[in-house]
Amino acid sequence: MTVHTTTARYKVSPEKLFDYVSNIENLPKWATGYCKKVWKDRSDYKIETPVGEMFQRFDPDRTRGTIDMYGGPTKEAMWCWPVRVTSDNMGGSVLAFTCIQMPTQPDAEFQGQCATLKEELENIRMAIEK
Repeated sequence: MTVHTTTARYKVSPEKLFDYVSNIENLPKWATGYCKKVWKDRSDYKIETPVGEMFQRFDPDRTRGTIDMYGGPTKEAMWCWPVRVTSDNMGGSVLAFTCIQMPTQPDAEFQGQCATLKEELENIRMAIEK
């Protein structure tokens, strides 16, 4: 299992960055390689990904600046991707997104996800630094 963290710095407050990223409805706007659309199914969120439909859940904690993003084929089989939003101590913010390779996930697929994440962090920049 491999763990990879990607970081990006933004010219907006940590609060603005946190509000954007922690809103599950924004997921298809920035995570374009992962999420094609998101919808509410009773009390659960589901998303359409390149490999099919998945459950998706966010557990945001504004005080700590954390957003644990969970996704999987069932509510019982969700995998976590931890996200952290902090101040850059100069008026902007930093986002750290950790990818954790699933046990059955091929290395090439995981490396592709990590590469796509860099592009997706730029999508966040375009959305919030207008």
